[in-house]
Amino acid sequence: FFAVVVKPICCSHNTCPVFLGGHKMFALPLRGGVRAARYAAWKWSGFLVQRCGKSDISPFEQPTSSEAKPLAAPDIVNLVRGFHPSAVVIAAVDLELFTALGSEALSSAELAPRMGCQGARGVTILCDALVGLGLLTKSGERYSAPESVRAALGQRGPGSVLALTQLMGNVYRTWGQLAEIVKGGGRGSSELRFNSIRGKEKDEEAFIEAMSNLSEPEAGKVLSTVRGLKGNHFLDVGCGPASWALAYLKQNPNAKATLFDLPHVVSMAEKRINAAGLGSRVALVSGNFYKDPLPSVGADLVWVSAIAHQNSREQNRELFGKVFAVLAPGGQIAIRDHVMEESRTAPLDGVLFAVNMLINSECGNNYTLLEYTEDLMSVGFAGVHIAREDPRMSAVILATKP
Repeated sequence: FFAVVVKPICCSHNTCPVFLGGHKMFALPLRGGVRAARYAAWKWSGFLVQRCGKSDISPFEQPTSSEAKPLAAPDIVNLVRGFHPSAVVIAAVDLELFTALGSEALSSAELAPRMGCQGARGVTILCDALVGLGLLTKSGERYSAPESVRAALGQRGPGSVLALTQLMGNVYRTWGQLAEIVKGGGRGSSELRFNSIRGKEKDEEAFIEAMSNLSEPEAGKVLSTVRGLKGNHFLDVGCGPASWALAYLKQNPNAKATLFDLPHVVSMAEKRINAAGLGSRVALVSGNFYKDPLPSVGADLVWVSAIAHQNSREQNRELFGKVFAVLAPGGQIAIRDHVMEESRTAPLDGVLFAVNMLINSECGNNYTLLEYTEDLMSVGFAGVHIAREDPRMSAVILATKP
């Protein structure tokens, strides 16, 4: 069977690219006894297909480096061939096909001009592939999208993953440069991800909205399961669309928050804060955490979500030092990110995300608990520990300013 997917877990802040590699759209026949392939099929069967009501795949335990079994040649071929459905869905969202189609039933000749396409031939073949993948239906020569697919890919708003899927398309294209980057010494660029036919401005808009697609469904759950997390003033460094701050304020009605990010991102966050009716409890500060000091507002909890992986260890030490400088004594820094095993070969999500950072950043990587401990203690923090385990990007490390 096919598992056609988009389910990444990533970040919401200044410059970090989002990951396609370990949560991409994928097609993989399941072969009995191949644990890694079974895991891949589950991972790549989640968000989009579940939105469209097509997936009944059960989760499998994530394999560790010691238990993952080698793939046979046919499985390797199927693994490599997995980009085919990804490319089809990405092309459709880049061309905003589902938006153009809406709730109508249209022929490819009628649909093509709405998509800005010259001629119907390519649209016909693309739509036929989408029918095969279960994302469109066809009656005679007319195509239509099921309601669940329209909600997921035809519009922005609650339940939509349109922006996220467009962002995944940009990241997908950057992964094609992996061999060149490795051969050239292993230095990528955060600018590679703005590369669609829609243009950089729309790509940047999709990036920020995609952060909301990613964070909002899980923010409350993650925050409520971090052991020992506490604070009355929540400083969100690299706040993105404010998903984490909103969730924290809802769970802690007496708390207030300060959000810090680039000016255009803070503007987007402000709209979400006001829409939630929480504007009176939030201060907004514009800046760049690479260049500017953090807001000195008396925060006793500083949230650093999915930022550390885009930095070198030296950059992280500098950032942690800035956090230490503005944090109230006895306050906490909370770092949400991948935490790697000491071998750096597990968890699988982290291994693949490290490849993404190789491509889409100048010096980013994922780090182990020992590395985080060394870097946090070097600037004065104490009591470094994992307060929430997660094989994805939602592990949380806490440390305290004495």
